[in-house]
Amino acid sequence: MALTEPWFRQLESFLLYFDVAAHSILGFTLLIWMQGAERFAALNAINRAQYLGKHDSLTGALNREQVMAKLSDKMLELTQTNKVNKSQVKLAIFLLDIKQFKFINDTYGLKIGDYILGEIANRLNHSVFIPQAVGRLSGDSFMFVIEFEQLSHVDRAVDHLHELIERCFHYEQQEIKIQASVGYCFYPGDADKSEDLLQKANLALHHAETNNIPTVAFEDGMQAQGRHLVLMEKQLRLALENDEFILYYQPQLNLLTNKLEGVEALVRWQHPEKGVLPPSEFLSEMEALGMHNEFDNYILTKACQASERWFKLYQRRVAIAVNITAVEFQDEQLVTNMQMLLQKYGIPSKYIELEITENVVMTDITRAMNSIIKLQSMGIKVSIDDFGTGYSSLAYLRDLPIDKIKIDRSFIQEVESNDSDLTIVKSMIDLSHGLGKRVLAEGVETVEQLNLLRHLGCDAVQGYYISRPLPEEKLARYLERK
Repeated sequence: MALTEPWFRQLESFLLYFDVAAHSILGFTLLIWMQGAERFAALNAINRAQYLGKHDSLTGALNREQVMAKLSDKMLELTQTNKVNKSQVKLAIFLLDIKQFKFINDTYGLKIGDYILGEIANRLNHSVFIPQAVGRLSGDSFMFVIEFEQLSHVDRAVDHLHELIERCFHYEQQEIKIQASVGYCFYPGDADKSEDLLQKANLALHHAETNNIPTVAFEDGMQAQGRHLVLMEKQLRLALENDEFILYYQPQLNLLTNKLEGVEALVRWQHPEKGVLPPSEFLSEMEALGMHNEFDNYILTKACQASERWFKLYQRRVAIAVNITAVEFQDEQLVTNMQMLLQKYGIPSKYIELEITENVVMTDITRAMNSIIKLQSMGIKVSIDDFGTGYSSLAYLRDLPIDKIKIDRSFIQEVESNDSDLTIVKSMIDLSHGLGKRVLAEGVETVEQLNLLRHLGCDAVQGYYISRPLPEEKLARYLERK
């Protein structure tokens, strides 16, 4: 009945127009909403890009470019303020570098390493010293800038920075402790450009790291040292490429058998212009340039090659002692590298001995003990070199699983005439033997010293009286003897 009524046809026409209008309105509404959403997303992307252009994406601190720009702006502002107010406000620019951060990443994982970096940036940004700029310059290096009027303020800031870094980090029920090296300089005292200030603070930081000093302020002499290191780095790397470093070998005499016990490998630089150079001419630069790992591996390889060569020529194995730096000894890859070298050159592990100093052990005694245990499980012997010159503590020998003590030459020089040195040497020998460790005396130069050490029960000696360090061709006369 409704279909036949005129009003229904009118209603049907109305509904058709209403449907078209409703869809049109809905379509325009959706279009406007989508344009708004796209505009909002675009604005977010622009803001995000602008933020990332100025900040480090991992830590949220200013990136290098922005922190340097902010430092420049602050320097200009401070100069104008000091002129107007005739005040003496200055800037202190600190560079912080986390010690052995690679070890954190390798031990705890990259995720925890990233967390620590972010937490460091957060602690620096919220420091009570109200920093004028905080930035992350590279991997684990941060810049921290403050204003000050009195130097005492800077001293307190240094202590505060170390406290911030050394405060325990907590992540998923794990506690991690770290330390930092700090180098710093002043504006306007040290430079009037931001890049120059960064360079000088970096020189101070480098000095702190290479000398194992927590904090170092920039001094003028560091620039000359920096130029010298740049020149030396080129020469040293070229020397490594050209295989210019050679090993000399100082024989070690067994006092019980009166036979060759082993040799200590001592590096020399066969310089193409200056001739044979002693370690004092280049080792400190090698350490300052952070080339310890590369150089230690180079020397270990040459020692293993020599051991292989001697066995082929003389059918004889002789123990070779090699000095290892603190950085290499604490490297997690040391044990793996030693395994590879011994396997590659077919050397029984007992014929390679690693020598470390007391300071290397005491820097991180727990890690040192772990490294020694791993090396000894392979059959590699570990000895303490220059004993008595570092911490001079006999107590820790009880816990260290080392094989041999090498008494420093400073105690041997006057051992036959100085009662104090005699007492010290006798105590070292007796205590070491009581702990089951062998003793070797360095720097034996007279027959009187040799006889006295034999009488005291010393196991072995080395020094000029026995033999000076010898090139490989002159060592042959020892190797030819059975």
